[in-house]
Amino acid sequence: REIFNLPWGFLLILLITFLVSTATQFFAPAEQATIPLIVEKRDLLAANSLYTTTMMAMLIIGFAIGDPLLELVDNWGKQLSFNYGQEFIVGASYGVAGLILIVLNTKEKNKDKQTEEKHPFEDIKEGLFYLQKNHRVRNALCQLVILFSIFAGLAVLAVRLAETIPGMEASQFGYLLASTGVGIAIGGTLVTHQKKGIPYTKLSFWGSIGMSGALIGLSVSTESLIFTFITTVIIGIFAAFVGIPMQTTIQGETPPDMRGKVFGLQNNAVNIALSLPLALAGVAETYFGLRIVLFILALLGIIGGILTSLIPVK
Repeated sequence: REIFNLPWGFLLILLITFLVSTATQFFAPAEQATIPLIVEKRDLLAANSLYTTTMMAMLIIGFAIGDPLLELVDNWGKQLSFNYGQEFIVGASYGVAGLILIVLNTKEKNKDKQTEEKHPFEDIKEGLFYLQKNHRVRNALCQLVILFSIFAGLAVLAVRLAETIPGMEASQFGYLLASTGVGIAIGGTLVTHQKKGIPYTKLSFWGSIGMSGALIGLSVSTESLIFTFITTVIIGIFAAFVGIPMQTTIQGETPPDMRGKVFGLQNNAVNIALSLPLALAGVAETYFGLRIVLFILALLGIIGGILTSLIPVK
């Protein structure tokens, strides 16, 4: 059956995706706003190190392990005469996350809760007005958007990148993404255990410059398998230098009554930052070539570094 010349199954997938994205607008900002409630301000950097490292690593590695994992679960399900194994594992993952949140004690006080009902557009307006006034939070959010745009582009380009490396096949692109995840974990550890207390702006600035330099190096040469792996690890390390301090800046400097609004805007901005590169990176690579697109991603990183340099140091 078709509706508007489209298969009904495809329309059903679009509807489910829309509903999931709508629900995300509730729990994603709440998730971000919860961290400052359960973690002391002095421990925010370490908490965000763990949070950002796992989130970004899973975002990247998920592209590599998602399909094999779903295929494995599907095969197990068919052996048990159950044809909905993939759907079950995805739904169960959300269910487990929900159960964990039920037992979470946020220690939220009544004064931190919103007592008056407002129209959603009013909340968006207040959030935008707050970002307009607070340059540090606004620039940090823009830096995160750029960071996620770069990584979304890399996730798409990884397949083509694997094809150009001697000794690798396109199907092995997951190894490149996994090496970036390893770099993020290393970078998160370095950020958490820094002893000199380097200002967040300097960490993020040098992270942007380092990530851009690694991307330029990757665009110049992909002829060496070892060089490519080392470069992707370096990209992950410097990405952690950017993402963790900027997320900590947003959480630490946004007042409790504005966190939901600001994190809601952040969630929308990050989703757009993930969606557009996913759609455009492959097309751009076809027209301009892999090296040019990698160089463009490097320029985005430099722009992010410039934004970071405009954040006043406290």
